[in-house]
Amino acid sequence: MARLSLEELRKLRESKKREMRRRDSAGKDIRIIVGMGTCGIAAGAKNTLDSFIEALDGDELADTVMISQTGCMGYCNSEPTVEVVVPGMPRVLYGKVDADAARDIVRTHLKGRELVKDRVLDGAVAG
Repeated sequence: MARLSLEELRKLRESKKREMRRRDSAGKDIRIIVGMGTCGIAAGAKNTLDSFIEALDGDELADTVMISQTGCMGYCNSEPTVEVVVPGMPRVLYGKVDADAARDIVRTHLKGRELVKDRVLDGAVAG
């Protein structure tokens, strides 16, 4: 194994710190839950998860949003599916969430506090 320079080690440390902050739930009141069951993964849920992470990296919301994974949400025909929980708003289940939709959800739902209505699964908004 090749030795890493001090600068490379620092970059690696910062990268790992960012990853750990993403997984830490302390102080995070907004949740994004990506369905990563077999059907979700086959439909591109990994790309969706990565798109949410990229959209939030370096953003002011990064320290208030917890991104996690779950199994099948039961909407196989609408994969990738994503549940979004924002205080003061209804829990929402979005369907067919690709990279563009993930960025739109961050911009419109998380920042703008409005639902992305064309992606909401029928009957998937709880009060």
